[in-house]
Amino acid sequence: MTFISDKVRNLPPYLFSEFQRKKKQLEENGVNVIDLGIGAPDLPTPAFIYEKLAEESKKPANHRYSTYSGCSEYREAVADFYKKHYGIELDPETEILALIGSKEGIANLIQAVINPGDTVLSPDPGYPVYDKGIHLAGGRNVRLPLDIENGYVPRFDKLAKSDVQKAKLMFLNYPSNPTAATVTLDTFVEAVAFSLENNVILAHDAAYDLITFDNYKAPSVLQVPNAKDIVVEFGSLSKSFNMTGWRIGYVVGNRKVIQALATLKSNLDTSQFLPIQKAAAAALKSDFSAVKENNSIYLERMEKMHAALNEIGIFTERPRGTIFLWAKVPADYSSRSFAAKLLDEAGIIVTPGTAFGPSGEGFIRISLTVNKNRLDEVIHRLKQLDL
Repeated sequence: MTFISDKVRNLPPYLFSEFQRKKKQLEENGVNVIDLGIGAPDLPTPAFIYEKLAEESKKPANHRYSTYSGCSEYREAVADFYKKHYGIELDPETEILALIGSKEGIANLIQAVINPGDTVLSPDPGYPVYDKGIHLAGGRNVRLPLDIENGYVPRFDKLAKSDVQKAKLMFLNYPSNPTAATVTLDTFVEAVAFSLENNVILAHDAAYDLITFDNYKAPSVLQVPNAKDIVVEFGSLSKSFNMTGWRIGYVVGNRKVIQALATLKSNLDTSQFLPIQKAAAAALKSDFSAVKENNSIYLERMEKMHAALNEIGIFTERPRGTIFLWAKVPADYSSRSFAAKLLDEAGIIVTPGTAFGPSGEGFIRISLTVNKNRLDEVIHRLKQLDL
């Protein structure tokens, strides 16, 4: 008897869990590993947020089930954030849904809106959960190639007409994981027009919307006129407020798509622990000074690594957002062979670009999630390598 479904048997292990297993093995062998692979902030959650969690956790009423769509305090805080930050009006009752982190929301959205065999357009390079979620839903993934020459902006004209005609859902992600690319509102204007013309739901993953530098402000796709007719946007507190383990996010936008996701989720979970939702509401209602402090730290790290890498001969552009650098591997190396060299010879974990799709070949992703002293050690080790 087979105890594993075909879809799980054919699902590759999640890349970052593989990295953590290898990291543990190396550390057990005495290697001082520096992990620049996973995009998990090392900075602490701001004190006012966990103090709010502690306060709300003491209230017996908060230990009951949440409403399936999330508590009204949290959804209203999301609406308030969108109004103040983007000038967008959202109905907390019908256009906002609480998520147990945006990762689960993205994976569940795919199952909520496509049928087996349906086509989904996903960015390449792109966040691996798009591809895995499409696989689990029985969909067909058509990759939307992004390239450095075009600034990693989508080229819809490069898609086959037959694929566009069959597409039901499309993902975009800016500021981008893994490429750190950023866009202006013009890119979203084009994307919304494409979606409306071809009747393709557009899901924008805005997990890094608040981590920006050099006075750049990431736009929301919902700022495009009529975007709500076809668009949903995912947000997360994981990266901007250092709350990765808290598992709290949201999706906003088209009410029909959100209702479909809410219906699916109501049969699978009962939303997030209420004190976490209320602490997240406090974060979104704050003055965002904690986010600005985080961004100053990431900017300093980015500038240090950007300068050092280019001096060494590992080319990377200077990003305007995210916690990543997207670096071109030296000649004569593939993404995987160079990542292996860094791990084996320098004890540094980075993510090979091919983990994010075929168009990631020739690049590695470097996370800026260790302190300056550790980055100095990274730079020292890199300079010792024969490149």
